[in-house]
Amino acid sequence: MATLLYRLGRFSYRRAWIVIGVWIALFVGVLGGSVALGGQTQESFAIPGTESQNALDRLDAVFPAVAGASAQAVVVAPKGQSVDSPASTAAIEKMDAAIEKIPGIDSVLSPFSQYAGSAITADKNMARSQIQFTGASSDVKPGTLTALKATASIAEDAGLTVAFGGQVFQDNTFGITITEVFGLLFAAVVLLITFGSLIAAGMPLLSAILGVGIVIGGISAISAFTTVSSSAPLLALMIGLAVGIDYSLFILSRHRNQLANGEDPEESAAIAVGTAGSAVVFAGVTVIIALLGLLVVGIPFLSVMGVGAAFAVLVAIGVATTLVPALLGLIKGRLTPKPGSRAYRRATMHEEGSKPTMGLRWVKGVMKRPVLATLAVVAILGTLAIPALSLTLSLPDGGSEPKGSTQRQAYELIKEGFGPGYNGPLIVAVDITQTTAIQDDLAAIGKKLGTLKDVSYVSMGIPDAGLDTAIIQVIPSSAPDATQTKALVQSIRDLAPSIERQYSTPIFVTGATAVGIDISNRLSAALIPFGLIVVGLSIVLLMMVFRSVLVPIKAALGFLLSVIASFGVVVAIFQWGWLGDLLNVENPGPILSFMPILLMAVLFGLAMDYEVFLVSGMREEFVRTGNARESVSRGFANGARVVTAAALIMFFVFFAFVPEGSGTIKPIALGLAAGIAFDAFLVRMTLVPAIMTLLGRAAWWMPAWLQRILPNMDIEGEHLREHREAVVWALDQRGSSISAEDLVAGSAERRVGPLSIAVAPGSLVLASGDPTDRRLLGATIAGRLDPVDGRLQVAGHPLPSEAGRVSRLVAMADIGGLERTETSVTLGELLEERVALTQPWYRFARRRHRVARWIARINSVLAEVAPADAVPVSTASTLQQLPQRERAVALASVALAEGTPVVILDQLDSFALSADEADFLRALCLLAPATATLVLGTPAAVRAPTSLAIDGRPLVTVDLASLDARGVLQ
Repeated sequence: MATLLYRLGRFSYRRAWIVIGVWIALFVGVLGGSVALGGQTQESFAIPGTESQNALDRLDAVFPAVAGASAQAVVVAPKGQSVDSPASTAAIEKMDAAIEKIPGIDSVLSPFSQYAGSAITADKNMARSQIQFTGASSDVKPGTLTALKATASIAEDAGLTVAFGGQVFQDNTFGITITEVFGLLFAAVVLLITFGSLIAAGMPLLSAILGVGIVIGGISAISAFTTVSSSAPLLALMIGLAVGIDYSLFILSRHRNQLANGEDPEESAAIAVGTAGSAVVFAGVTVIIALLGLLVVGIPFLSVMGVGAAFAVLVAIGVATTLVPALLGLIKGRLTPKPGSRAYRRATMHEEGSKPTMGLRWVKGVMKRPVLATLAVVAILGTLAIPALSLTLSLPDGGSEPKGSTQRQAYELIKEGFGPGYNGPLIVAVDITQTTAIQDDLAAIGKKLGTLKDVSYVSMGIPDAGLDTAIIQVIPSSAPDATQTKALVQSIRDLAPSIERQYSTPIFVTGATAVGIDISNRLSAALIPFGLIVVGLSIVLLMMVFRSVLVPIKAALGFLLSVIASFGVVVAIFQWGWLGDLLNVENPGPILSFMPILLMAVLFGLAMDYEVFLVSGMREEFVRTGNARESVSRGFANGARVVTAAALIMFFVFFAFVPEGSGTIKPIALGLAAGIAFDAFLVRMTLVPAIMTLLGRAAWWMPAWLQRILPNMDIEGEHLREHREAVVWALDQRGSSISAEDLVAGSAERRVGPLSIAVAPGSLVLASGDPTDRRLLGATIAGRLDPVDGRLQVAGHPLPSEAGRVSRLVAMADIGGLERTETSVTLGELLEERVALTQPWYRFARRRHRVARWIARINSVLAEVAPADAVPVSTASTLQQLPQRERAVALASVALAEGTPVVILDQLDSFALSADEADFLRALCLLAPATATLVLGTPAAVRAPTSLAIDGRPLVTVDLASLDARGVLQ
């Protein structure tokens, strides 16, 4: 991966304007498309497969009048007056009539109706009208709500106060407030201090903002086709800004350090993308995997949030690995720190006599007292985690809306006038298809429901027109998010079997409150399994990266400490109300149901990010020196500053959404900010070096069998360093088409070599030996098989790092034996197939012309080398019909038709006549371009005089059976 990213970075650097133009076009196109589509976010907390959702679906089919979204119009009379006075009654009924005429509204139940139940308070000061929409809340149009709120003026003209409540009035807009801007300003200050350069500080901000613009535009466009929660773009905005800045910071920091140490700007940009970019891609992919893991939970709105946030991370990866090196390509070497500057001193801090940095001093202090540091971190995070034991989950309701909003006013008025339960009524759906005494049974069922604990009011049963289903409204005594309400829902479900046995009427609990409880229950049940999956994934991924068993386990345990401590902080502030006034927490209460699982997904990836950047430096030093203790201090010092800057940036960006953010996003933002701070500064920068010091060399232990099973992710760029060294060596071999030094081909079980050889362009190489050895060597030279050991380059490209390019520059063919040749295929078909594979598709009309030219060339060469007995060939000639010499020339021509600079042929059977062998070699040399290098594998050494085989070409012979430890060069 590092080599691929190295090439991507170099490409972006060299073609800066093209890459920048593509990103700008994408930015403009996506944002323009989202505006044109006019998508709008909506709240839809649906959860397929639960009892509450199944009951809603049933009601939608048989009783649509009560299955749609609902709202309440709360009317308050002036002090000392009542809502049932003639003037107030007339105004309320006039307002209800106006509401009922609005398109999209199905019905309005007046507080004065006989079916209204408890719709007027005991003191006659407040009344509520029930409003039923024709569709679900996600189908309610903004124009409908605007017209609905406009009817309030009818009652207000009569001196009444009106407020509207219900899920349809939730604030579905999203935007940026001044506090989020302050978060970006703090990030800019951190970048400026880190780099000491305005240009360097501005690049991560610019690239992150462009990436976030694409993400927000994409999510807004998608909202035109599916339901997208207002929290989805805000979450994507937070994560996109944070990781976008951090990922660019990691690459840019590596680039500047390399410039300070004398690296060429272009090469430095490519190396930075190949090394730091590998860690960026790894960390980003882990975040994406964790976020997409939310799809497994099976909750649509949470899945959309996870996909949106994953898209933000994906764009951030793309921006960091392409746009950043493109910008570096415009700036060239102007980012090189000046000698003597702070940036220069930090980049060269390991030089003899240099002053130790703050990071180095910190880690040495931790390493002096590793046991104390470990106990202190565990004690601090353990104490902060204590409030998490009281974690209570719920979905947002009217009480979580901003103060002053009509929904919040209605929520408070209903709570004060009627009781908290009226803000979350439960709907009990009754299947009445098997009963004939409908009214009697409904009354009896209502009476049984009224005996349950925490029930404030039970309405009369209302059947649908088809007498399939009836509904009974149950008003709890407690608030919708109270534990007592959850217990009531369960009590009704526990009562359902006995009611069905007694009255043959199955019952189901539904309504917004029941749906919310089911979502909370499912998320609570999924929290521990999801956590185990995330932790297990982190252990496996880090084993691949660090080739260690203990390092991943230590990283996973540290992640659990930081995430549980962040839960504790969120509970203390948003559930218990600590520091509520300071952070603008208006209504402390249960935590968002999806906050813990979302927090775990995001923090997992970010924690792995810091782990990789710090510990990869330690591993790099350990591989180089073998000194476990010294590798901890040097590796930590190399990455401490950039990790500190990255953590501060993320903290400020996330925390900026807390004071003025929406009620949904605030606890998520605080949890992320606290989690980042705990994980970066306490876990990664204190606990990690302390434990690594205690473990010593054991930290890097891994069983041999496990090393063989797990792939090597090469985050440290070891393969990239090998590739760069191989490229330098290949450049020194410019005069050779093929060159090898101590090359060993084949496999660990069957080794061919070592072979040292240099082949000039246009040479003919005759390699004899065992057929399996010849084929293994040929496949290695052709880039189809990696070398076991040694160095090899073909046409200027080192192997194996550029095997893909080499495979396109080498043609291979088996010139066959009498028993092994295909019988039915014609020469024309073989030539046309090769020409089609190597020629651009738009030249398909010239394929037959090229085939005809090759047939003519073959016949011309055969006539020249064997004028007395040559057998002419044609496109219709089958290989079986041709003599051995003509068949070998024809099959060699099929390979030569590809037009590659290197052609490898293998002959399984020797020629029957030495004269045929000589004719074939001469024909081969005549058919091939003068610059093409030909490699021919034969069962035995060539018997023909070499002067005939040379024909103006340098000749190299290799006998694979006689290779010694020094290789061979003849």
